[in-house]
Amino acid sequence: MNDIRRDLKKAALLGHPSYVWREGQQRRFAMIQTWAKVNGAHVLVDGAGIGMYSRHLEAAGARVVSIDIDFPSMAAARQYTKQPLVAAGEHLPFPDNTFDTVLSHEVLEHVENDTQAVAEIVRVLKPGGRAVIFAPNRLYFFETHGHYWKGVYHFGNTPLINYLPDRWRNRLAPHVRAYRARDLRHLFDPLPVQVVFWTQIYPGYDNIIARHRTIGRTIRGVTRWLEKTPLRVFGISHFVVLEKHRP
Repeated sequence: MNDIRRDLKKAALLGHPSYVWREGQQRRFAMIQTWAKVNGAHVLVDGAGIGMYSRHLEAAGARVVSIDIDFPSMAAARQYTKQPLVAAGEHLPFPDNTFDTVLSHEVLEHVENDTQAVAEIVRVLKPGGRAVIFAPNRLYFFETHGHYWKGVYHFGNTPLINYLPDRWRNRLAPHVRAYRARDLRHLFDPLPVQVVFWTQIYPGYDNIIARHRTIGRTIRGVTRWLEKTPLRVFGISHFVVLEKHRP
């Protein structure tokens, strides 16, 4: 039981990396390929988990460097990617203007200092390079990283926490951030980047589809349609593409 509690505590602080590759992950990967250079590019996966996205980027022709603050994740990533390094997003161990593309996939919500982490992403990008960022949406109906109640962590989706005022929301979910659009703009605006694309996306519902195929595919179809309407603002994640200014 103590081991389970330690694992849940770690999940609360660091999140769960992508352990499997299904339609939801494949869709996000296609979005990365659409909006940033991959084939032949020097790519940093910032917060790589066990390296699932790194593996697919390498297969697509990228020269990938993967970093994560969690040593066990990077040890596991060796089976998927060639260059896993243990490092914090706030202190990237690379020179300025190194990478064509930087991927930050559901990572900013977990770092100690998200302002510094975004500044580091921009610093290591080459001029004209792009950062692809997925980050939790504060307007989504569930907090997907669980919550604390009376000092005990409860894993799972918790409804409506993110709709509470900050002082209450942050007591229930002190381990993770969720972002309104203005919160992200506050991070990006001072930096030498421009937003080239920004939207919100709904989940892939792969777990539901695995158990109830027809119901899950119906939900997926409806929410894919919602992404084409103003109701996309309630999606699970922001998808933001930034391009670093050229001299």
